[in-house]
Amino acid sequence: MFLTLFLFFLSAAVIYFACEFFVNGVEWVGHRFHLGATATGTVLAAFGTALPESAVTFMAVFFGETPEQKDIGVGAAMGGPLVLATLAYAVVGLALWRARRGQTTSANCINADQRRLARDQAWFMGIFVFKVGLGLLAFAWKPWLGILFLATYGLYVKRELSNDEEATDSEDLEPLKLRPRDGNPSMFWAATQTILALVVIAGASHVFVNQIEVLGVAMGASPHVAALLLAPVATELPEIMNALIWVRQGKERLALANISGAMMIQATIPSALGIFMTPWLLDAPLLAAGLITMLSIGLLWLRFRQSVMSVPALSAVGGLYALFAAYLGWHFYA
Repeated sequence: MFLTLFLFFLSAAVIYFACEFFVNGVEWVGHRFHLGATATGTVLAAFGTALPESAVTFMAVFFGETPEQKDIGVGAAMGGPLVLATLAYAVVGLALWRARRGQTTSANCINADQRRLARDQAWFMGIFVFKVGLGLLAFAWKPWLGILFLATYGLYVKRELSNDEEATDSEDLEPLKLRPRDGNPSMFWAATQTILALVVIAGASHVFVNQIEVLGVAMGASPHVAALLLAPVATELPEIMNALIWVRQGKERLALANISGAMMIQATIPSALGIFMTPWLLDAPLLAAGLITMLSIGLLWLRFRQSVMSVPALSAVGGLYALFAAYLGWHFYA
């Protein structure tokens, strides 16, 4: 158990420091592609940090030999969006609250394109409702519908990249960590740092997930609980770390865009994998995860759409994850 705890905290620390290099590198890659902050967060950063959770789903549904092992992949596909829609946004809210303590003006304001974030929530909600609805039905040609999820993500990326938001100015970026004395590093160095950081994040995330599973077994958690409550928190850790780093740097627009883009990936790519390779039939805990996710997204959409999202409101959605955890405890252990 001592070794498990040591690896747990060590891998979490490695993920954090690797994310420092990743967010620094991906900002320079976005600058080289002439992308604005929102597109950099929703497409480049989100795709990179979504790799660990997509890999969990892929390994479970393609190489799982039993229905229980494949259920872990389905649980990850449903649990990932739940964590992002509740805990990840709440972490940004709490980090903003801490960073702005003592400020008398605009302490509760969100510096982001709230209307654009609202459109992301609307896209996600439409896809997610369809995804949950499929989990209630059984028919022979369901696996073919996984193609629709991949196509939808392609349309989303096209929309984000075609947005005419002003590109990030190099003067607003911190020096590339691999080239600290270079005021305008090339795409080669920016991409190299980003890819190396992703490799480290993926390896450390694998170790972190393994320790979460060991701790879950030690606590007597069932496979469903591990898949829905523990594994998604572990695999979404890079997004949460990125958000903390960007908030610390005063770039909440990037932090929120990263979460928003990661949610779109979670709603499509892991779902497509699950629909391709499993019956995709949702039981009560999975449906509860879906309902809590939709409730959180509905609340976020309303606030973002009206451009009235505040730090307290953003922090409050984390309570919905606690509600889901309480439901799981009642369902499996009552």
